[in-house]
Amino acid sequence: MSLPDPPVALLLAAGAGTRWRAASGRPDADKLLQPLPDGTPMAVAVARLLRSVLPRVVAVTRPGSDELAATLEQAGARVVVAPDSVQGMGHSLAAGVRASADAAGWLVMPGDMPQVLPATVAAVAAAVVQPGSLAAPAWQGRRGHPVGFGRAYREELLALTGDAGARSILQRHAAALRLLDGGDPGVLLDFDVPG
Repeated sequence: MSLPDPPVALLLAAGAGTRWRAASGRPDADKLLQPLPDGTPMAVAVARLLRSVLPRVVAVTRPGSDELAATLEQAGARVVVAPDSVQGMGHSLAAGVRASADAAGWLVMPGDMPQVLPATVAAVAAAVVQPGSLAAPAWQGRRGHPVGFGRAYREELLALTGDAGARSILQRHAAALRLLDGGDPGVLLDFDVPG
């Protein structure tokens, strides 16, 4: 993809994965390091997906996830540790935006959604080239990921806290949100439990 000033991809990899750990019976399991059927760790697959479309990927991890951080760096992502990530996704998002404050926009992608198609990532990235743009893919009328934010939302993203992520921004600016129905069911498929 060749956008004049593409957004930065924010790969959110700072969650605790408590549902995964409980379901797997392994309290030390990091779901983002779990191999997919082809052997690729889940977060690496997402990082490669994002890197196939966008030149800059910032992966946000939690303190103590050194193996995950090293794996994501090897996959071409710049890793940022969000010290307050235990307090919720909003803190992780703000840390990622702070680390890429010069970006023309941001494309937010959870690290447990490896089935999104590259064409979907490209469509969302292309839809947020204007500063006031907001875009997200949809499948059968339901909003999915990744969600794109133009540069005009920088201050609101930096102010995020808690566990609702950027939901409040999307609600406040619902009229600006462009839903792109590209026929990709992967936009709704995350991995919360093994299998």
